[in-house]
Amino acid sequence: MLPILDVAKKVGLTADDLMLFGPLAKLSWPTLHRLRAQGQKGKLVLVSAMTPTKYGEGKTTTSIGLVQGLARRGVKAMAALREPSLGPVFGAKGGGTGGGQAEIMPSARINLHCTGDMHAITAANNLLAALVDNAINFDQRRFKQVTWKRCIDMNDRFLRETVIGLGGSANGVPRQDGFDITAASEVMATLCLADGVKDLKARLGRLIVGIDKENKPVTAGDLNAVGAMAALLGDALLPNLAQTTEGVPTLVHGGPFANIAHGCNSVMATRAALSLADIVVTEAGFAFDLGGEKFLDLKCRMSGLWPSAVVLVVTARAMRAHGGDEPGLPSIERGFANVKRHLASIRGFGIEPVLSLNVFAQDTEEELALVEKLARAENVAVARNAGYLQGGAGSETIAAAVEEALKKPATPPRYTYELSDPFEQKVSSVAKKIYGAKGAELSGEAQKDMERLRKWGFGDLPVCMAKTHLSLSDDPAKQGAPTDFTVTVRQVRVSAGAGFLLALTGEILTMPGLPKVPAAYGLDLTEEGEVVGVH
Repeated sequence: MLPILDVAKKVGLTADDLMLFGPLAKLSWPTLHRLRAQGQKGKLVLVSAMTPTKYGEGKTTTSIGLVQGLARRGVKAMAALREPSLGPVFGAKGGGTGGGQAEIMPSARINLHCTGDMHAITAANNLLAALVDNAINFDQRRFKQVTWKRCIDMNDRFLRETVIGLGGSANGVPRQDGFDITAASEVMATLCLADGVKDLKARLGRLIVGIDKENKPVTAGDLNAVGAMAALLGDALLPNLAQTTEGVPTLVHGGPFANIAHGCNSVMATRAALSLADIVVTEAGFAFDLGGEKFLDLKCRMSGLWPSAVVLVVTARAMRAHGGDEPGLPSIERGFANVKRHLASIRGFGIEPVLSLNVFAQDTEEELALVEKLARAENVAVARNAGYLQGGAGSETIAAAVEEALKKPATPPRYTYELSDPFEQKVSSVAKKIYGAKGAELSGEAQKDMERLRKWGFGDLPVCMAKTHLSLSDDPAKQGAPTDFTVTVRQVRVSAGAGFLLALTGEILTMPGLPKVPAAYGLDLTEEGEVVGVH
């Protein structure tokens, strides 16, 4: 690792621009204001992927390898990526900083506590919950229903449903409650979409915490919670500067889940990176049907950002899994249908994709050649990427392909739907254009939800689809590129602070559980104070 000040110098930052956190740093407020005044000079590259499988496709590793490959080619490049959540780190997924020779450093520190952003978001969320119950304690007549949950940055299925306020009147009013994981908190989504302190406060004030006796929403602003929440989030709003394995500057900031929120790093980090570098590589969670679509329809629509290129990460073994998971080439050829569906979705936004073929040690030349042949048949640029094994040297080919794509004229933003479209049309547009479905239908409960939300004035908000990441459909068992299916929206909520309607399909958990053998079993601290076992 390089000293963080040496990393900062690569993009023109000095010690005066930073708040140091050991081997990491935060951009200071004066620095962010100066960069905002300078404007954005860089081009944005979005990295997404085909539908995930149990094998893992290496999207984050590809993002880091790509930015290292660009740097090796003499490009002033940066990455702008998400912060890992402690829940997956200790659960089934493990760390979220890449791997091999394409990793964000210091990996263990970023995976565990980073600079404390997750804890600040947890504290702000739970302060609001405490103020809600305090209001109930002193005025029980005000609330008809409480909708705001507490959160913790940990996988803990036993906190999904709780009862609080037991033990007598001194402990408050008993009611049923529950916890979300911090990455699923609306405070997380709100912070990541905020474009400064003023915007953050406005968004916090709109957070809906419950419903009053007149069936009207009660907000954080109504409870006078905004100032204190903003104070807790002051430092958490500042992007964190880290480095890749090869010392390339990287902003790591924010981490909303992509199956329950928009799955992208913060607007402020992306803007700052675009002011500092010529090419900025960012990513969105899960496959293009979740993170990619939300990056474009939500984050870009709200911020005015737009990528100049989209990289789709694919692997031969993921295609085999989507094609029946049988040995040999036919499974790979069948599984390419999943890739074709995502390519069509990207082109639907007016952007020509670049296919990054992530190479694993066990891949055969015959398998890789088949994927390249299938890609050429779709008239899409394809390049092999060996960033995990070789770092930037293994990613120069995909870096060159991205540079070539960036030479093409920029396309104006094109969204999946218009904000003026009815909610039912919005979800049907996403289902048809992105998932390949016949359309979408609302359950009776979802129709009632929308009737109430329209009365509250939220009918024109964009839509965030809460859907399984394991399939293009809302059924995780349907692999490949399913057809002839309808997406069912069973419930609709509003994330008023983030600024979108949340359409829930299938069974989406906002508080994950630990597996039978959690990754936590493999973590330890040495006598020298080094954390080991984070993967």
